Amino acid sequence: MNSWDVIISGAGIIGVSLALELRERGATVLLLDKVEPGSEASSAAAGILAAGGFETPPALGPLALESARMFPEYVRKLEALSGVKTDFRQHGTILFQDNASTAPAEYRKLDSDNLNRLEPFLRDSGHEAFFVQEDTVDPRLLMQAALAAAQKSGVEIRGNTEVREIRSAGNNVEVKTAGATSPVHGRAAVNCQGAWAGAPVKPRKGQMLYVRPEKKNLLEHVIHAPEVYIVPRSSGKILIGATVEDVGFDKTVAPSTIQQLLNEAAQYLPELKSSPIIESWAGLRPGTPDDLPILGPTDMPNVFAAIGHFRNGILLAPITARIMANLIMGQPVESEISSFSPARFGHANVLLHSR
Repeated sequence: MNSWDVIISGAGIIGVSLALELRERGATVLLLDKVEPGSEASSAAAGILAAGGFETPPALGPLALESARMFPEYVRKLEALSGVKTDFRQHGTILFQDNASTAPAEYRKLDSDNLNRLEPFLRDSGHEAFFVQEDTVDPRLLMQAALAAAQKSGVEIRGNTEVREIRSAGNNVEVKTAGATSPVHGRAAVNCQGAWAGAPVKPRKGQMLYVRPEKKNLLEHVIHAPEVYIVPRSSGKILIGATVEDVGFDKTVAPSTIQQLLNEAAQYLPELKSSPIIESWAGLRPGTPDDLPILGPTDMPNVFAAIGHFRNGILLAPITARIMANLIMGQPVESEISSFSPARFGHANVLLHSR
Protein backbone atom coordinates (compact mmCIF):
# COMPACT_ATOMS: atom_id res chain seq x y z
CA MET A 1 0.00 0.00 0.00
CA ASN A 2 1.43 3.37 -1.01
CA SER A 3 -1.53 5.66 -0.28
CA TRP A 4 -3.37 6.48 2.95
CA ASP A 5 -6.02 8.89 4.10
CA VAL A 6 -3.63 10.51 6.58
CA ILE A 7 0.15 10.30 7.00
CA ILE A 8 1.48 11.37 10.39
CA SER A 9 5.15 12.23 10.91
CA GLY A 10 6.11 11.64 14.53
CA ALA A 11 5.10 8.67 16.68
CA GLY A 12 5.14 10.28 20.10
CA ILE A 13 2.02 10.39 22.24
CA ILE A 14 0.49 13.21 20.14
CA GLY A 15 0.99 11.43 16.82
CA VAL A 16 -0.12 8.02 18.10
CA SER A 17 -3.21 9.42 19.85
CA LEU A 18 -4.21 11.23 16.66
CA ALA A 19 -3.67 8.08 14.61
CA LEU A 20 -5.98 6.16 16.94
CA GLU A 21 -8.66 8.86 16.79
CA LEU A 22 -8.55 8.88 13.00
CA ARG A 23 -8.76 5.07 12.82
CA GLU A 24 -11.83 5.15 15.07
CA ARG A 25 -13.42 7.42 12.47
CA GLY A 26 -12.59 5.04 9.63
CA ALA A 27 -9.48 6.66 8.15
CA THR A 28 -6.46 4.69 6.99
CA VAL A 29 -3.32 5.98 8.74
CA LEU A 30 0.43 5.67 8.19
CA LEU A 31 2.54 6.70 11.20
CA LEU A 32 6.24 7.43 10.61
CA ASP A 33 9.05 8.13 13.06
CA LYS A 34 12.72 8.88 12.52
CA VAL A 35 13.72 6.59 15.42
CA GLU A 36 11.99 3.93 17.50
CA PRO A 37 8.35 5.03 17.95
CA GLY A 38 7.68 6.60 21.34
CA SER A 39 11.33 6.78 22.36
CA GLU A 40 11.81 10.54 22.54
CA ALA A 41 10.10 13.20 24.71
CA SER A 42 6.90 11.25 25.40
CA SER A 43 8.72 8.44 27.19
CA ALA A 44 11.04 10.90 28.93
CA ALA A 45 8.24 12.90 30.57
CA ALA A 46 7.17 12.91 34.23
CA GLY A 47 3.48 12.32 33.58
CA ILE A 48 2.00 14.96 35.90
CA LEU A 49 -1.39 15.92 34.47
CA ALA A 50 -1.34 19.49 35.77
CA ALA A 51 -4.22 21.22 34.02
CA GLY A 52 -4.22 24.58 35.78
CA GLY A 53 -2.43 26.76 38.24
CA PHE A 54 0.73 28.77 38.35
CA GLU A 55 2.66 27.28 35.41
CA THR A 56 -0.13 26.92 32.84
CA PRO A 57 -0.38 29.87 30.41
CA PRO A 58 -3.86 31.41 30.72
CA ALA A 59 -4.66 30.82 27.05
CA LEU A 60 -3.98 27.11 27.52
CA GLY A 61 -6.10 26.69 30.65
CA PRO A 62 -9.48 25.75 29.10
CA LEU A 63 -7.90 23.27 26.69
CA ALA A 64 -5.81 21.70 29.46
CA LEU A 65 -8.80 21.34 31.78
CA GLU A 66 -10.90 19.72 29.06
CA SER A 67 -8.11 17.27 28.24
CA ALA A 68 -7.71 16.40 31.93
CA ARG A 69 -11.43 15.60 32.06
CA MET A 70 -10.98 13.33 29.04
CA PHE A 71 -7.98 11.50 30.48
CA PRO A 72 -9.64 8.74 32.56
CA GLU A 73 -11.67 7.55 29.56
CA TYR A 74 -8.63 7.94 27.29
CA VAL A 75 -6.59 5.71 29.61
CA ARG A 76 -9.42 3.20 29.92
CA LYS A 77 -9.62 2.91 26.14
CA LEU A 78 -5.86 2.48 25.69
CA GLU A 79 -5.62 -0.12 28.45
CA ALA A 80 -8.59 -2.07 27.07
CA LEU A 81 -7.22 -2.10 23.52
CA SER A 82 -3.63 -2.89 24.47
CA GLY A 83 -3.84 -4.92 27.67
CA VAL A 84 -1.11 -2.64 29.10
CA LYS A 85 -1.66 -0.93 32.48
CA THR A 86 -0.44 2.68 32.53
CA ASP A 87 -0.17 3.32 36.30
CA PHE A 88 -2.84 6.01 36.13
CA ARG A 89 -3.05 7.46 39.65
CA GLN A 90 -5.59 9.93 41.06
CA HIS A 91 -3.97 10.72 44.41
CA GLY A 92 -3.49 14.45 43.83
CA THR A 93 -0.63 16.92 44.25
CA ILE A 94 0.77 18.83 47.19
CA LEU A 95 1.96 22.14 45.83
CA PHE A 96 4.36 24.46 47.65
CA GLN A 97 4.14 28.14 46.75
CA ASP A 98 4.38 31.53 48.46
CA ASN A 99 1.62 33.45 46.70
CA ALA A 100 -1.64 32.24 48.23
CA SER A 101 -3.47 35.36 47.04
CA THR A 102 -3.08 34.25 43.41
CA ALA A 103 -3.82 30.56 43.97
CA PRO A 104 -6.68 29.18 41.83
CA ALA A 105 -9.96 28.51 43.63
CA GLU A 106 -9.53 24.75 43.30
CA TYR A 107 -6.34 24.83 45.38
CA ARG A 108 -7.07 23.86 49.00
CA LYS A 109 -4.71 25.42 51.52
CA LEU A 110 -3.10 22.95 53.95
CA ASP A 111 -2.00 23.67 57.49
CA SER A 112 0.81 21.66 59.08
CA ASP A 113 -1.59 19.10 60.64
CA ASN A 114 -3.31 18.41 57.32
CA LEU A 115 0.03 18.20 55.58
CA ASN A 116 1.33 15.70 58.12
CA ARG A 117 -1.78 13.53 57.77
CA LEU A 118 -1.41 13.44 54.02
CA GLU A 119 2.35 12.83 53.96
CA PRO A 120 3.89 11.85 57.32
CA PHE A 121 7.47 11.78 55.99
CA LEU A 122 7.31 15.20 54.37
CA ARG A 123 9.42 17.95 55.93
CA ASP A 124 7.91 21.40 56.42
CA SER A 125 9.48 23.52 53.68
CA GLY A 126 8.49 26.94 54.98
CA HIS A 127 6.40 27.50 51.82
CA GLU A 128 2.62 27.69 51.83
CA ALA A 129 1.15 24.30 50.98
CA PHE A 130 -1.90 23.51 48.84
CA PHE A 131 -3.68 20.36 47.74
CA VAL A 132 -4.89 20.12 44.16
CA GLN A 133 -6.65 17.17 42.56
CA GLU A 134 -4.29 16.29 39.72
CA ASP A 135 -3.67 12.86 38.24
CA THR A 136 -0.50 11.17 37.07
CA VAL A 137 0.40 8.47 34.57
CA ASP A 138 3.62 6.64 33.78
CA PRO A 139 4.49 8.01 30.32
CA ARG A 140 6.54 4.99 29.31
CA LEU A 141 3.66 2.63 30.04
CA LEU A 142 1.21 5.03 28.42
CA MET A 143 3.36 5.12 25.29
CA GLN A 144 3.55 1.32 25.22
CA ALA A 145 -0.22 1.09 25.58
CA ALA A 146 -0.86 3.70 22.88
CA LEU A 147 1.46 2.03 20.36
CA ALA A 148 -0.01 -1.41 21.01
CA ALA A 149 -3.54 -0.01 20.73
CA ALA A 150 -2.70 1.72 17.45
CA GLN A 151 -1.23 -1.44 15.96
CA LYS A 152 -4.25 -3.51 17.00
CA SER A 153 -6.53 -0.87 15.49
CA GLY A 154 -4.87 -1.13 12.09
CA VAL A 155 -2.51 1.86 12.09
CA GLU A 156 0.60 1.11 10.04
CA ILE A 157 3.64 2.18 12.09
CA ARG A 158 7.12 2.50 10.59
CA GLY A 159 10.00 3.33 12.87
CA ASN A 160 13.48 4.42 11.81
CA THR A 161 11.89 6.17 8.84
CA GLU A 162 12.92 9.83 8.70
CA VAL A 163 10.59 12.19 6.90
CA ARG A 164 12.60 14.53 4.68
CA GLU A 165 9.83 16.48 2.98
CA ILE A 166 6.07 16.97 3.08
CA ARG A 167 4.48 18.78 0.15
CA SER A 168 1.09 19.25 -1.44
CA ALA A 169 0.39 17.46 -4.71
CA GLY A 170 -2.90 18.62 -6.18
CA ASN A 171 -5.63 17.61 -3.75
CA ASN A 172 -3.29 15.19 -1.98
CA VAL A 173 0.12 15.22 -0.29
CA GLU A 174 3.46 13.54 -0.91
CA VAL A 175 5.80 12.53 1.88
CA LYS A 176 9.42 11.77 1.07
CA THR A 177 11.43 9.64 3.48
CA ALA A 178 15.15 9.01 3.78
CA GLY A 179 16.38 6.16 1.61
CA ALA A 180 13.11 5.67 -0.28
CA THR A 181 13.09 5.89 -4.07
CA SER A 182 9.54 7.22 -4.24
CA PRO A 183 7.27 9.17 -1.89
CA VAL A 184 4.20 7.87 -0.10
CA HIS A 185 0.88 9.55 -0.79
CA GLY A 186 -2.04 10.61 1.33
CA ARG A 187 -5.07 12.85 1.37
CA ALA A 188 -3.56 14.76 4.30
CA ALA A 189 -0.36 14.86 6.32
CA VAL A 190 0.36 16.02 9.88
CA ASN A 191 3.64 17.20 11.39
CA CYS A 192 3.78 15.76 14.93
CA GLN A 193 7.58 15.71 15.17
CA GLY A 194 7.92 17.38 18.56
CA ALA A 195 11.27 19.09 19.08
CA TRP A 196 12.23 18.13 15.50
CA ALA A 197 9.17 19.80 13.94
CA GLY A 198 11.01 22.87 12.64
CA ALA A 199 10.84 26.59 13.31
CA PRO A 200 9.51 28.11 15.47
CA VAL A 201 9.66 24.98 17.66
CA LYS A 202 12.89 24.60 19.67
CA PRO A 203 14.06 21.80 21.99
CA ARG A 204 14.00 22.50 25.73
CA LYS A 205 16.06 19.91 27.56
CA GLY A 206 14.89 18.33 30.80
CA GLN A 207 17.03 16.10 33.04
CA MET A 208 15.45 13.85 35.67
CA LEU A 209 16.01 10.66 37.61
CA TYR A 210 14.43 7.68 39.35
CA VAL A 211 15.27 6.56 42.86
CA ARG A 212 13.99 3.54 44.77
CA PRO A 213 13.69 4.29 48.51
CA GLU A 214 14.07 1.49 51.02
CA LYS A 215 11.02 2.69 52.94
CA LYS A 216 7.80 1.53 51.32
CA ASN A 217 4.89 3.94 51.09
CA LEU A 218 7.25 6.86 51.52
CA LEU A 219 5.10 9.06 49.29
CA GLU A 220 1.54 8.90 47.94
CA HIS A 221 1.04 12.33 46.40
CA VAL A 222 3.03 14.30 43.86
CA ILE A 223 5.14 16.99 45.51
CA HIS A 224 5.47 20.09 43.33
CA ALA A 225 7.82 22.71 44.75
CA PRO A 226 9.44 25.75 43.15
CA GLU A 227 12.79 23.97 42.74
CA VAL A 228 11.75 20.39 42.02
CA TYR A 229 8.89 17.94 41.59
CA ILE A 230 8.68 14.45 43.07
CA VAL A 231 6.39 11.84 41.50
CA PRO A 232 5.65 8.45 43.11
CA ARG A 233 4.92 5.37 41.02
CA SER A 234 2.94 2.34 42.13
CA SER A 235 6.05 0.21 41.60
CA GLY A 236 7.80 1.98 44.49
CA LYS A 237 10.05 4.08 42.27
CA ILE A 238 10.04 7.85 42.71
CA LEU A 239 10.75 10.24 39.86
CA ILE A 240 12.57 13.51 40.56
CA GLY A 241 12.72 16.33 38.02
CA ALA A 242 13.41 18.42 36.14
CA THR A 243 15.58 21.03 34.51
CA VAL A 244 14.52 23.33 31.66
CA GLU A 245 17.57 24.02 29.48
CA ASP A 246 17.96 25.81 26.16
CA VAL A 247 20.91 23.83 24.78
CA GLY A 248 19.69 22.62 21.41
CA PHE A 249 19.54 18.91 20.67
CA ASP A 250 21.93 17.94 23.47
CA LYS A 251 20.60 15.07 25.64
CA THR A 252 23.72 14.68 27.77
CA VAL A 253 23.00 13.78 31.38
CA ALA A 254 25.20 15.70 33.84
CA PRO A 255 25.87 13.80 37.10
CA SER A 256 26.20 17.10 38.99
CA THR A 257 22.75 18.19 37.80
CA ILE A 258 21.21 14.86 38.78
CA GLN A 259 22.79 15.12 42.23
CA GLN A 260 21.48 18.66 42.61
CA LEU A 261 17.93 17.51 41.79
CA LEU A 262 18.24 14.72 44.35
CA ASN A 263 19.52 17.15 46.98
CA GLU A 264 16.64 19.53 46.33
CA ALA A 265 14.11 16.71 46.60
CA ALA A 266 15.69 15.58 49.89
CA GLN A 267 14.92 19.00 51.36
CA TYR A 268 11.28 17.88 51.27
CA LEU A 269 11.73 14.13 51.80
CA PRO A 270 14.96 13.50 53.74
CA GLU A 271 14.64 9.74 53.14
CA LEU A 272 15.49 10.35 49.49
CA LYS A 273 19.03 11.46 50.37
CA SER A 274 20.14 7.87 50.89
CA SER A 275 17.95 6.34 48.18
CA PRO A 276 19.87 4.73 45.32
CA ILE A 277 19.61 6.36 41.91
CA ILE A 278 18.43 3.63 39.57
CA GLU A 279 18.18 5.67 36.37
CA SER A 280 18.76 9.18 35.00
CA TRP A 281 17.97 10.61 31.58
CA ALA A 282 17.22 13.70 29.52
CA GLY A 283 14.40 14.48 27.12
CA LEU A 284 13.78 17.30 24.66
CA ARG A 285 10.50 19.13 25.15
CA PRO A 286 9.14 20.94 22.06
CA GLY A 287 8.98 24.61 23.09
CA THR A 288 7.54 27.59 21.24
CA PRO A 289 8.21 31.34 21.70
CA ASP A 290 4.96 31.80 23.67
CA ASP A 291 4.91 28.36 25.37
CA LEU A 292 1.68 27.46 23.56
CA PRO A 293 1.17 24.56 21.16
CA ILE A 294 0.77 24.94 17.41
CA LEU A 295 -2.43 23.31 16.15
CA GLY A 296 -3.99 23.69 12.74
CA PRO A 297 -3.47 23.89 9.00
CA THR A 298 -0.21 25.15 7.51
CA ASP A 299 0.16 27.22 4.33
CA MET A 300 0.39 24.00 2.34
CA PRO A 301 -3.03 22.60 1.44
CA ASN A 302 -3.91 19.42 3.36
CA VAL A 303 -0.81 19.69 5.57
CA PHE A 304 -1.39 20.23 9.29
CA ALA A 305 0.72 20.77 12.41
CA ALA A 306 0.20 19.45 15.94
CA ILE A 307 3.42 20.45 17.68
CA GLY A 308 4.97 22.63 20.37
CA HIS A 309 3.26 21.12 23.42
CA PHE A 310 6.28 21.90 25.65
CA ARG A 311 5.58 20.52 29.17
CA ASN A 312 2.05 19.36 28.38
CA GLY A 313 2.30 16.76 25.62
CA ILE A 314 1.05 13.89 27.75
CA LEU A 315 -1.81 15.91 29.25
CA LEU A 316 -2.94 17.39 25.93
CA ALA A 317 -2.85 14.16 23.91
CA PRO A 318 -6.60 13.38 24.12
CA ILE A 319 -7.85 16.86 23.27
CA THR A 320 -5.23 17.38 20.56
CA ALA A 321 -6.27 14.11 18.90
CA ARG A 322 -9.92 15.17 18.87
CA ILE A 323 -9.24 18.70 17.60
CA MET A 324 -6.87 17.62 14.85
CA ALA A 325 -9.10 14.77 13.69
CA ASN A 326 -11.99 17.22 13.39
CA LEU A 327 -9.85 19.67 11.39
CA ILE A 328 -8.49 16.99 9.07
CA MET A 329 -11.93 15.51 8.42
CA GLY A 330 -13.61 18.88 7.95
CA GLN A 331 -15.74 18.65 11.07
CA PRO A 332 -16.53 21.45 13.54
CA VAL A 333 -13.99 22.09 16.29
CA GLU A 334 -15.79 22.79 19.55
CA SER A 335 -12.70 24.05 21.42
CA GLU A 336 -11.36 27.59 21.02
CA ILE A 337 -8.02 27.17 19.25
CA SER A 338 -7.32 30.56 17.67
CA SER A 339 -4.47 31.17 20.14
CA PHE A 340 -2.72 28.06 18.80
CA SER A 341 -2.83 28.82 15.07
CA PRO A 342 0.43 28.27 13.14
CA ALA A 343 -0.22 31.63 11.47
CA ARG A 344 0.44 33.57 14.70
CA PHE A 345 4.17 33.42 13.98
CA GLY A 346 3.80 35.21 10.66
CA HIS A 347 3.66 32.10 8.51
CA ALA A 348 1.76 28.86 8.78
CA ASN A 349 4.18 26.72 6.80
CA VAL A 350 5.93 24.90 9.66
CA LEU A 351 9.05 23.34 8.20
CA LEU A 352 10.67 20.08 9.14
CA HIS A 353 13.92 20.35 11.06
CA SER A 354 16.88 19.19 9.01
CA ARG A 355 19.59 17.36 10.95
